[in-house]
Amino acid sequence: MSTEAVLSAATASRKKTTTQSLANKKARGQLISMLTAYDYPTAMAAERAGIDVILVGDSLGMVVLGYENTLAVTMQDMLHHCKAVRRGASYPLLVGDMPFLSYQVSTAEAVRNAGSFLQEAGMDAVKLEGGRERLDAIRAIISAGIPVMGHLGLTPQSVNQLGGFRPQGRTAVAAQRLWEDALALQDAGCFSLVLESIPARLATWISKRLTIPTIGIGAGAGCDGQVLVAHDVLGLFDRFTPRFARQYNNLFTQMTQAFSEYMDDVTSRRFPTEEHATEMAEMEWKAFLEKAGEKMDESI
Repeated sequence: MSTEAVLSAATASRKKTTTQSLANKKARGQLISMLTAYDYPTAMAAERAGIDVILVGDSLGMVVLGYENTLAVTMQDMLHHCKAVRRGASYPLLVGDMPFLSYQVSTAEAVRNAGSFLQEAGMDAVKLEGGRERLDAIRAIISAGIPVMGHLGLTPQSVNQLGGFRPQGRTAVAAQRLWEDALALQDAGCFSLVLESIPARLATWISKRLTIPTIGIGAGAGCDGQVLVAHDVLGLFDRFTPRFARQYNNLFTQMTQAFSEYMDDVTSRRFPTEEHATEMAEMEWKAFLEKAGEKMDESI
């Protein structure tokens, strides 16, 4: 059986992934797969591959929209891409990433924006960054019936406050604060927690002590699951590849080569050929020329 047939069969028998599904996986010691997607075809591919969770991350600001960081991403940007992903995938748990200033200004605004991800964009849950300073917003969002995934460690929306994209939790004091924040997020009702760019032994230690699943990115193999940016996995983002990412292909190079070959074919008249064209019946062409008042040109 071909790989495509195997993937199709697996999708046909698949059940919708829920927050409870992730809890069950942690309880059974099964690892969770999570990947970002920002458009319809990527979401389709992730679903067919059997990915558990699709995150429509605000990382789209860098890998899709070309910004230097994630701070310029708006709610409109996020909802637009979430809708596209929702049209491409049904079975994975779909998580919308709340962008900068969509939940920090007020609790009421945080709930309203979180609700838009579910009501307008068809997401199943939202993710937001921060620990103890975000507890009021998290509790309010969860009280409104919206599942929340937390995010600790390197939080890209705080890049200016952190002094750049740097690993976190590397001192005893920082590690203790991170652990306290993880407990607080769990107690507040988060169904899962992303741990980004923190020491592997700390991530493992936290993962073993939390009852909710942890999803690591640059946090070692001891988490309950892993997440990567799809563009890093595919080699589509040529500006840089994070140290913690594994590149499974280099589609940027292949795409550039394909575009170059296309340009050469156009300029050398190798494309398009007759097989790429549509024609009309001879009698219709003659009738058209008569109506246009022109004679038949045998060279056309």
